[in-house]
Amino acid sequence: MVNSIRRISLTQWIIISMIVGVLLGWLAPGFAIALKPLSTIFLNMIKSLIAPLLFATLVVGIAGHGDDMKKVGKLAFRSILYFEIVTTLALAVGLIAVNLVRPGEGVGLDTTAQVSATVTDLSQRHVTFSAVLEHIVPSSFVDAAAKNEVLQVVFWSIIFAVALARTPAGPKRTMLGVIESLSEVMFKFVGIVMAFAPFGIGAAIAVTVGQSGIGVLRNLGILVLTLYGALVVFVLVVLVPVAVIFRIPVAAFWKTVREPWLIAFSTASSEAALPLAMQKMEAFGVPRRIVAFVMPTGYSFNLDGSTLYLALASVFVAQAANIDMPISQQILMMLTLMVTSKGVAAVPRASLVILSGALTQFGLPLSGVALILGVDAVMDMARTSINLVGNCLATAVMARWEGELRAPGTAALEPASGPAIMENAQ
Repeated sequence: MVNSIRRISLTQWIIISMIVGVLLGWLAPGFAIALKPLSTIFLNMIKSLIAPLLFATLVVGIAGHGDDMKKVGKLAFRSILYFEIVTTLALAVGLIAVNLVRPGEGVGLDTTAQVSATVTDLSQRHVTFSAVLEHIVPSSFVDAAAKNEVLQVVFWSIIFAVALARTPAGPKRTMLGVIESLSEVMFKFVGIVMAFAPFGIGAAIAVTVGQSGIGVLRNLGILVLTLYGALVVFVLVVLVPVAVIFRIPVAAFWKTVREPWLIAFSTASSEAALPLAMQKMEAFGVPRRIVAFVMPTGYSFNLDGSTLYLALASVFVAQAANIDMPISQQILMMLTLMVTSKGVAAVPRASLVILSGALTQFGLPLSGVALILGVDAVMDMARTSINLVGNCLATAVMARWEGELRAPGTAALEPASGPAIMENAQ
């Protein structure tokens, strides 16, 4: 009996905990809501290791591989180019889905209704491109680390790594040794935290169902199903072909990312899945320097699921309010969303903040956000998990493009030729 329990994998324990959480939330909502401390403890444990893990892996990845900063610059350029192409395709899929299914028709949204305090607060938090640029540079690394401002931590760590790469050999060797040791310790830390994952995730699911009821899965069902369907289409017509083009083994890739995907889906938190995802992609054969750069950068710039959601939700509000929005205006709104959604992953309810700003700018009723809030938790689970999968694939693609994707125990594989547009961009 004991041996049988020991054979159950972490993935299986997570699935079991999710099922138990749903049942507890449905059958014993009072008890389920009381489990919230377990969920909070797990998420706090995860958040506590984000900054030191990113700092250590980035510094070792950049400064620990010689003084060739051109290599880092080329990786950055290729990553941003890839991110922009894929997120543009995500916008296109979301726009096509919402115009084909038209989930907002018949809702009859009251454009004069009072919105909740939450929605009002969200609408007042304007996000502009210049504000994002200013936000990238931290006034204090300690403050950025304490608030888990991922983009700020990444920026500061890159500058630190470049400075360390220019430092004389003696001090450089000493500092690298310390930071490399920190990196190894933090990955062991991840393993310890993940042992608690089934309890934290089960509690998170139980609390959600206990508070909202099993009916949370039925409210605004058409909108939710449209999002889920569009995300499936995006995976099949964008992510899978990208994996095939760059010769990423799809079955092995899915086996690698399924545990972090489950964590992202069940907690609706990219932060909760990020450390394990980084660890898994390194085991998949992606060099640590690429994982350390691409994964956290993608966490701010390559939010495939959230981008698709924004396209779908913004047009849904127009349909619900019976506002005719021509395709030209929809495309303009998509371009606005593409710019303003960069670098705000650390903002609570980030997608709703961006959505509120876009609705205000294009004269759409903010009461649409109040409507969406009812099922946002269910949609957040799906978009967050696709964000995670998209960023994991991005690390593998960059490793292949750099000619450094390895199978365990083998030499580097040859780089893929890649799409012509990417080849020409070099």
